[in-house]
Amino acid sequence: MTYMLSAILGFVQGVAEFLPISSSGHLTLFQHFFGLQEPDTLLNILLHFATLLAVCVVYWRDIWEMILEFFRFFAGLVSRSPQTGSPPPARRLVLLLIVGTLPLFAVMLIKDQVEALAGSPIFVSCALLFTGCILFFSDRLPRGRKTERSATLRDVLLVGVAQGFATIPGISRSGSTICAGMALGFQRSFAVRFSFLLSLPAVLGATLLEVLDVLKEEGGVNPELLPIYLTGMAVAAVVGYCSIYLVKLLSEKGKFGLFAFYCWAAGALSLLGIALDFHFLPTT
Repeated sequence: MTYMLSAILGFVQGVAEFLPISSSGHLTLFQHFFGLQEPDTLLNILLHFATLLAVCVVYWRDIWEMILEFFRFFAGLVSRSPQTGSPPPARRLVLLLIVGTLPLFAVMLIKDQVEALAGSPIFVSCALLFTGCILFFSDRLPRGRKTERSATLRDVLLVGVAQGFATIPGISRSGSTICAGMALGFQRSFAVRFSFLLSLPAVLGATLLEVLDVLKEEGGVNPELLPIYLTGMAVAAVVGYCSIYLVKLLSEKGKFGLFAFYCWAAGALSLLGIALDFHFLPTT
């Protein structure tokens, strides 16, 4: 592992994690055509954690308000002071995120089967073509008005189902959840914000579990690799931060569907390359 490779992987993670082009799908295709090996497990985990930090920086105000409302809710239970009127938006957003995360528990039952799909570049290429279709029609949806004040539990549960569906390699998580939100009548800005906030529980939980497994198996972190890991994390965080703002900008301007053409091109060229048995680097 070198500084350059760590930085390149960090860049790819920061771009593909938030732009609706499927980071898992790109990893499969890069491995197939370039003969790249998957980064060591710990670096992979840390890069995901870095992009999680990017979400926290962009949406720090929402996260801080949700934390405060979470503790205020339990403080109200302890003091037994009844709440009158509608719950604050931040408190309601906590509930919506919890409900939206529930479908991922069902996906865990077929986790091995879903991960096995990453071994098929043909399947991933077709999934990218499908992602392109989802993105193309997103710009043609009417602009909705729902926010955390008016979105229903059914709405966010369906967005959660879209997130579970996007665990399939080649299907974009951000693209699926944002498009699902738009289709359900979310404001475009809220669809983007809810999609990225919805990623926090899943990524944080998976990161903690995987770090514990790695530390147990490998017996700790090699101090010599720490600067290399930090380089990749810094690149992933900065690029991820910029990618989030790009998604926000394009969705507001009704240009989210532009990513469809990239997904179609990537999927079609990949299928052609597979048919011709093409590789950028010679295979052994």
